[in-house]
Amino acid sequence: MKSLVRDVMTTEVIAVQPWTPFREIVARLAEHRISAAPVLDAEGNVLGVVTEADLLLKQEHPDLELNVPLVWSRRRRLEREKAAAVVAGKLMTTPAVTVPPTATVTEAARRMHTARVKRLPVVDERGQLLGIVSRADLLKVFTRPDEAIRSEIINDVIVGDLMMNPSRLVIRVDDGVVVLEGEAERSSLIPYLVRAVHHVEGVVRVENKLSFDIDDYDPAMAYPWMRP
Repeated sequence: MKSLVRDVMTTEVIAVQPWTPFREIVARLAEHRISAAPVLDAEGNVLGVVTEADLLLKQEHPDLELNVPLVWSRRRRLEREKAAAVVAGKLMTTPAVTVPPTATVTEAARRMHTARVKRLPVVDERGQLLGIVSRADLLKVFTRPDEAIRSEIINDVIVGDLMMNPSRLVIRVDDGVVVLEGEAERSSLIPYLVRAVHHVEGVVRVENKLSFDIDDYDPAMAYPWMRP
């Protein structure tokens, strides 16, 4: 079973309010050794996130009296405005990139990578903060014991999903690397097995060394454009 965000998130969140001053934000991030904090309204809804990158704009634009060059992009102009800000509501990046507690760890990792952020506020359907999930939280799935991974592959994937005979296969797991050996009844089952094992939590890599009894693999099923 895939881990959900609610299984790995941190529920004790360091947050700030829109009126929290610049220096207090810096102090809180340093004290708790975090790189960002969600900005909440009075009801606990996430308005945005203020990050170290937002705060560092003050160093990038130290002289706010200089005129803004005409060739500056909209992004650069917004950064200049943030550099002049002194409270979280003006410093924050908004809208915040969030994730629901029912999202899988894989979905959260993909969203984090796409948005190029290090942590995601976890919110309910009303937008209220429930917790926060970081890169370190998402990586916890790779600390899963090898025996637990092997057990899931055999019981859930081989027997449960594909209804294959486990006695014909040898499954070895070492530091998350899965080696599949033995004989499948049909060659067409092998791509499905390899793909399913890839999706088991904690799997780092899959090495396919399987053979088969009957070659019933149809390339047209994998490559529809090859069909007549």
